[in-house]
Amino acid sequence: MVEDLNVAGMLRNRRLARRIADAGFGEIRRQITYKTGWAGGRVIVANRWYPSSKTCSACKAVKAKLPLHARVFTCDACSLVIDRDENAARNLAGLASGGITGTGVAGGPDAQASKPRGADHKTRTTRTRRKASAGRAGGETLPRQRGEEETRDRTQDTEAQLALW
Repeated sequence: MVEDLNVAGMLRNRRLARRIADAGFGEIRRQITYKTGWAGGRVIVANRWYPSSKTCSACKAVKAKLPLHARVFTCDACSLVIDRDENAARNLAGLASGGITGTGVAGGPDAQASKPRGADHKTRTTRTRRKASAGRAGGETLPRQRGEEETRDRTQDTEAQLALW
């Protein structure tokens, strides 16, 4: 069981970027995949939006927010207190075994949410692109100086006329 993490997004965090890059998540996942194939097993990949850290492993209630600095998970519904990583590992093991049928919401263990991350799911805003005008690469044109004429490539007709002279 592996999680599909947004490694490119995590690399933008300047405090964690070096450690994440050194971990080599892509290489680890590649080796797990091909070694599992050798042994005849299968790799189950959890969706990157699956709230493995925010879901209670006992009652399956999902917290709305869980900041990264909170290393201990405390469930508001059943008062379970557990290490955050241990809680996520239990949830991923349950997902791999098929024991978890839905993501649940904070209101009740049987409820299902269509978007498990809801308000936390951030999308990248796109900027409007500038249209490149004819001329130099990047859309820039050089300023013309006084008396300067634009030079153009000669066409075949012009070359044929010059040859007749």
